[in-house]
Amino acid sequence: MRVRTVQVTPLRQNCTVMDDPATGHAVVVDPGGDVDVLLAALDGLTVDVVLLTHGHLDHAGGADALRAALVARQGGPVALLGPDSRDDFLLASIVNQAAAFGLTGMDNAHPDRALRDGETLSLLGRKIEVALVPGHTPGHIVFIDRQDRLAIVGDTLFRGVIGRTDFAYGDQAALVEGIRTRLLTLPDDTTVLPGHGLPTTIGEERRTNPFLR
Repeated sequence: MRVRTVQVTPLRQNCTVMDDPATGHAVVVDPGGDVDVLLAALDGLTVDVVLLTHGHLDHAGGADALRAALVARQGGPVALLGPDSRDDFLLASIVNQAAAFGLTGMDNAHPDRALRDGETLSLLGRKIEVALVPGHTPGHIVFIDRQDRLAIVGDTLFRGVIGRTDFAYGDQAALVEGIRTRLLTLPDDTTVLPGHGLPTTIGEERRTNPFLR
């Protein structure tokens, strides 16, 4: 399986693309915007599923438009899944979120269904675990691929820091607890792909992240 990131939106959000070179099938995580850029990056691939970690504009603002464009290009359905239903209020307010940043071209997101803590998705020949890690948003989820030692974590854990919790719905204690119990329990060599910035590893964050000491 190949994994790469495509930075989208003025907030430089890491949209993750996972694909199987043998089959040409792909999964997209957190298409926040810049749909034309994403379509170019996905050229030649068949996208089966679009996944969302949480309901913020830079992670979900391009989801509906990308799905529609992929359905038209591929001629078949594309599932849009996640996050946990506790982020429904954020998915329904993306246009308003974008306006607060002076941004346009983003749409409210309408997933086919929410994802649940503990659920396992069968994608690209892998078992992708869904884990709820609230605090940045109430319904924030992460995706864990134990076979490839990979965690796609949205805005929960970054290199040397954790996600913002200074929102009315934020909860730093819950975020730290979720990181400790759902992410730091993974092997040290697990690659962490955050929603912004550079990748890191579980071991590096366990040893050096000041928010987790």
